[in-house]
Amino acid sequence: MTRCSFRLGCAVWAHRPWVGTFYPPGSRPSDFLRLYSHRFSTVEGNTTFYQVPDRATVQRWATETPPGFEFCLKLPRDLTHRGLLQPSIPGVWRFLDQTQALVDRRGPLFAQLPPDYSPALLDDLIGFLTAFPRQQVPLALEVRHADWFREPHRQRLSEVLTNLGVGRVLLDSRPVYNNSDDPQCASERKKPKVPLQPEATASFVLVRYISHPDQAVNQPYIEGWVDQLADWLQRGIRVYWFVHCPLEERSPTNALALQAVLEDRGLPVPKLPITKLAPEPTQLSLF
Repeated sequence: MTRCSFRLGCAVWAHRPWVGTFYPPGSRPSDFLRLYSHRFSTVEGNTTFYQVPDRATVQRWATETPPGFEFCLKLPRDLTHRGLLQPSIPGVWRFLDQTQALVDRRGPLFAQLPPDYSPALLDDLIGFLTAFPRQQVPLALEVRHADWFREPHRQRLSEVLTNLGVGRVLLDSRPVYNNSDDPQCASERKKPKVPLQPEATASFVLVRYISHPDQAVNQPYIEGWVDQLADWLQRGIRVYWFVHCPLEERSPTNALALQAVLEDRGLPVPKLPITKLAPEPTQLSLF
């Protein structure tokens, strides 16, 4: 896979129920990353939010994936969810050193701030972003406190990110909230309901798309994204699009549905090696 302006992937690669549909029957967990990286071009490295991998694991990630594949790793929660951000800068350097083996497979990192991190802490945020080695590794930011989406804080945050070249992480959770059912009811980690404000503050943008298990529900939202994506791609902005789903089994299917819409509308997105999943196996009756 060559470097491109649109990258598509999911939040994880190690999901056993994908065996037989997204992964060939009989695939082992040790096969998952290699198989995933030859189907999609990026992955949201959500695992690093909870635990930093050792150097041997990171080296294996680099070895098992093809050139051009990119990991967008989430900064560990020990760095972003322990109050002020500036004291965590030494930890950021340690994290970068720990993941250095990815080299050109390391895409933008992203910092997800907790819901209680408000605009009242803007000075701390600016200090953290200024100290972050952005020239070495691009950084994107996801905010969750409601005030960041209101004026004047929205505009001020946009100005700060633009001036520093920090990208936005855009969370689109409309498909699971703007309908009669909420498929997240059984989920332990429900995605927040925050306003969608499509904006690129750097040469790249990350979109975390929380899809509905029913693809028919997703379709109008995907169609609504087409013009925005076309504009970004025409301007040379790199888009990293990550498909989530409360039923993780549906994530690859929903990602491929997005790819099909973009191709059908003529957007300059690279072809994927896989266009559809194998049908789910049915259990044969013994009688």
